[in-house]
Amino acid sequence: MPVTYVLVHGAWHSGQCWSKVVPRLGASGRPVFAPTLTGYGETRHLLSEDTGLRTHVADVVRLLVEEDLHDVVLVGHSYAGMVISGVANEVPERIARLVYLDAMVPEHGESAFDVLPASRGMLGDGWRVPPPPEPFGLFGVTDPADVAWVRSMLSDQTVHCLDEPVAMDHPALAAIPRTHIHCTPKPEGIDPRPVPAVQPNGEPADVRELVSGHDCMVIVPGELAAMLLDLGELGELAAASAPSPAGAGR
Repeated sequence: MPVTYVLVHGAWHSGQCWSKVVPRLGASGRPVFAPTLTGYGETRHLLSEDTGLRTHVADVVRLLVEEDLHDVVLVGHSYAGMVISGVANEVPERIARLVYLDAMVPEHGESAFDVLPASRGMLGDGWRVPPPPEPFGLFGVTDPADVAWVRSMLSDQTVHCLDEPVAMDHPALAAIPRTHIHCTPKPEGIDPRPVPAVQPNGEPADVRELVSGHDCMVIVPGELAAMLLDLGELGELAAASAPSPAGAGR
């Protein structure tokens, strides 16, 4: 059975940021979804003080349930590493692989502030957290047309996206394979957590690199899509080789 890709954007962006990647994945015949989380992009009018990490976890869980998606390669970029972790905790039976794309990688009970303490420096006086100033706020994008596109996409997020803890205590969560894709080289002052040598499921860590700025889906969409297609094929091979449940018919 083919995997389904669900691509979750990071802070300040919208589902539109995957526009160059979606057709490349879709050309393989696999379903692809790139939702916009509540309060961003075309839903920015829904942003409120109460919008937060739990809102965004619920957004993606709702998509998986309403579309009845299984064998999902769940990709989270940047802040969305928090989101996909919470989603997998809610519906682990629907997830084939977690892909942390230059993303925050939390432990149970941590917030984005815990994972990336430097994010506290983005706070102002109110509940809104605007995009960072340029050039950092262009996330490595330099092509003039892409810069204009990214600028048009960005909108505020809330403090609760950063201070709400994620739940990762479901017993089945540890069994889900993980892949970490790091964009290199990193900007000065950005020091991501080291990836443990062994995944929670006991397999060796799967760490890959893309030579790109942070918004790799904009900068190197072809290379990113190729990497995700490879991960999809791994998931399909694993599913094909897995033993059938006792008593299951064919």
